Amino acid sequence: MKTRTALALWAAAIAYLAASPARAQEAPPTYKADPDVYKVIFEDQNFRVIDAVRKKGQHDKPHSHPLASVVYFFTDCSDKLYAADGKTLDSSRKAGTVIAAPVTKSHSTENVGTADCHQLFVERK
Repeated sequence: MKTRTALALWAAAIAYLAASPARAQEAPPTYKADPDVYKVIFEDQNFRVIDAVRKKGQHDKPHSHPLASVVYFFTDCSDKLYAADGKTLDSSRKAGTVIAAPVTKSHSTENVGTADCHQLFVERK
């Protein structure tokens, strides 16, 4: 039951930051906006897989998630999400968590945890 509640809260958080079900185009996608954090490790005509590591205290550059994705958390992650309009949202995920993330327009994320945050995004094209 905790997992369902956590997933529902995460979905609400992403929906809060997402502005449209259409492709997000206000900021470059993750891997173009901040290649120091987001690295494409696989891509074909159907999928793109992005490895993301935000160091402790690191605030990534404004970016978008132009495609819906599935996100796997390799590590515990405590983040502060910053929407383009200045609104913020705190988020925490445990290692091993998997979530579905919708299309999200321009935002940035700060690692406010005590360790690096490591995630894997799988986008279906």
